[in-house]
Amino acid sequence: MKKIIQILCVLIFCVACGSNKDETSTQTKEKKDSLVVIDTVNAITNDCETYWKLAKKQDSIIMHAIDVDNTVANTAIKAFTDFAYFCQNDSTAPIFLIKTAQIARSVNNVSQAKVVLERCINNYPNFKNLPAAMFLLAQLYDDETFLNNELEAEKIYKEIIANYPKSEWASNAKGALKFLGKSDNQIMQELKNKK
Repeated sequence: MKKIIQILCVLIFCVACGSNKDETSTQTKEKKDSLVVIDTVNAITNDCETYWKLAKKQDSIIMHAIDVDNTVANTAIKAFTDFAYFCQNDSTAPIFLIKTAQIARSVNNVSQAKVVLERCINNYPNFKNLPAAMFLLAQLYDDETFLNNELEAEKIYKEIIANYPKSEWASNAKGALKFLGKSDNQIMQELKNKK
């Protein structure tokens, strides 16, 4: 009887281990399947070549368009921001952020323009066209129909002049400061008086 109990215990132990192995094997397979899904998502989101091609295609469409409607603009904005965000280490990422801002501004999507310009300025401090991004952001603040914050515009214009004194953007910032807070009529009158 003792031997039968021992054999039954061994059988139960083997069955228990076998079913645990099957459960572990199922869990491992599920983990592998989820890793495949994650790897596929990562492969898509990290495929800079694909994002580059989409951004260049939209850039070409925008460059050749006579009029840019909201659909075309929004498609370009998505392609440009996808590339800039997912491929942020690419040297052209800040350029596409500036392009995004320009298109967003043209379709009155000021909040999008502001966000991408701030990202460009904050994330790419060594970008050779950083003063251009700063100037575009200052213009958003300067324009009463956009962000309408003359103090912030003045601060950015002065920062451009201080940090990039020999750039064309410093010259543009000095000119913008002269007209800061003035209406279009006042600016026109000043320009007429200079002639």
